[in-house]
Amino acid sequence: MKRLFFSVALLLMSGMAGAASKAVDGKTTVVVLGVDHAAQLVARNDRPALLAAFLAHARPDAICIERSPEAFARNDYYEFTYEVQDVVVPFARRNGIDLCPIDWEPPVEDARLGFGLDLGTAPELRPASGFQQFLSFPAPSHLTRDLFHADDATNVERIAQWAGTPAKRAKDDLPRRLYLYRTYLQAQRVAAAAKAHPGGTLVVVVGEFHKRDIEAILGDAADLRIVQPSSIGKPTEQQVRQQERRDYRVAVASFNLLGVQSTTGNIDRAFVRETVQSLKAEQNSPEVRLLETRLDLLEERITPAVAVDRYRSIATDAGDARFTWTGVTDTARLDSYFDPFGNLTVRQRALLETARELHRAGRGDEAAGLQKTLGSELGQRKQAQLAGYWERYIVPPAAP
Repeated sequence: MKRLFFSVALLLMSGMAGAASKAVDGKTTVVVLGVDHAAQLVARNDRPALLAAFLAHARPDAICIERSPEAFARNDYYEFTYEVQDVVVPFARRNGIDLCPIDWEPPVEDARLGFGLDLGTAPELRPASGFQQFLSFPAPSHLTRDLFHADDATNVERIAQWAGTPAKRAKDDLPRRLYLYRTYLQAQRVAAAAKAHPGGTLVVVVGEFHKRDIEAILGDAADLRIVQPSSIGKPTEQQVRQQERRDYRVAVASFNLLGVQSTTGNIDRAFVRETVQSLKAEQNSPEVRLLETRLDLLEERITPAVAVDRYRSIATDAGDARFTWTGVTDTARLDSYFDPFGNLTVRQRALLETARELHRAGRGDEAAGLQKTLGSELGQRKQAQLAGYWERYIVPPAAP
């Protein structure tokens, strides 16, 4: 018994000594969490509340985010970084945690010189495919993504291969060269943030494309300790539930049910159904009823005719209500990066969904009347976008 007592005492003392050593050695712990931008909206094991719970679990003194200091000062974010502006930044501000913007991007003039266009400006009508198309996750592997996906080097091996392999023609090598320079400067800004928090913990939330290179650049720094997120461990389900928010749930449901993602067929329906049911239990608002109706249609639980009746009722009840989350960054546009019709009110969206089902039923004249009604409520720019996206996403393709 005495030997057992001393053994336990020694273990406790060694644990305390290790913690003390970590606290006084002056090193700043850097945890680079590689993300797939906005994949939190489709993957249950990478969902928004899980990301927030991990941040709470890691207890950082500061969080580094993928945006340049200049843009961050304007409260301006990339439209594709859902996890930054909708999860990380609000979490940090709610909890009084420092935010450190670490990104770099070329001046607009340089981007035009190198690529022939302004990389940050979307065309009036986003293309159906290619650069600046609407976001979707068509691969089944996206649905099974895990929070710590990027910790496994094999999962991001192709990135390292691409970064280390010059293009066959030097004139085509600008994207790779720009990536290397950008990631190097990201790492230097992480190092500067670490110096501002000596002995503390930094969590870096960055596209997984950059994770390994940032770690390699910082790996030899005497004042830093690189720690893999997976070594911290996942938060418990209770911790995740504590971080759940209505805007997270609406974002998940809206992206999967109203955006282009709904056309891919690649939806974790159980995850989305649970999300909608949770929203309904909180408040069965017209917004939630619209989302539920769209889900019921996709799962063929109701007929298009039933859906039309529901949508019309929702439109009557919605008033001027807006969606809890839209992802819209430019309010002068009709669309967001996530949804061709993201900037409509709940009533307007219910009318649009009514028209979609009327078209499917061969009642094109009635649907056209609803398009005219919607167009009359929009400015000239949004009217043009409505017409362009209507033909692409609302009118069924002609039979061959």
